[in-house]
Amino acid sequence: MTGNNTLLCIHRDPAQLRVLQENGYELIVAANGWKGLRLLMTHPVDAIVLEYNLGLLDGVIVATEIKKVKPQLPIVMLADHLELPDGALKSIDALVTKSDGAHFLWATVHFVLNVKSNRRWQNTLSTQRPIRHRRPANFRRES
Repeated sequence: MTGNNTLLCIHRDPAQLRVLQENGYELIVAANGWKGLRLLMTHPVDAIVLEYNLGLLDGVIVATEIKKVKPQLPIVMLADHLELPDGALKSIDALVTKSDGAHFLWATVHFVLNVKSNRRWQNTLSTQRPIRHRRPANFRRES
């Protein structure tokens, strides 16, 4: 369990984030970037789960705006693939691809929140490259 951390999930299909709720996270959901930014201003959250491809206002722009307002708030970006444009990773703290599966998303969010809560590592997320969890070579996806 997570200790009831609250996540702002900005994603077109929030059903894909069900594993986070099943593991004890409280979710505040927005289907687009504009709604997500509005919710960020009115609700206290511990981290952001942000889809890269949001449509009109893409995840990179949303992440940049979030970091302007709340620079210490961790952002985990969920993307279709790893090939993102230059500068896309500048405002995020971790990257997970959809093909990695829901459990990798959960593990990444859990890790980012644990790093955030550890005083020794508070500045780690903003000074290093984004975290990228990799699937083990012998990994077999559940059916």
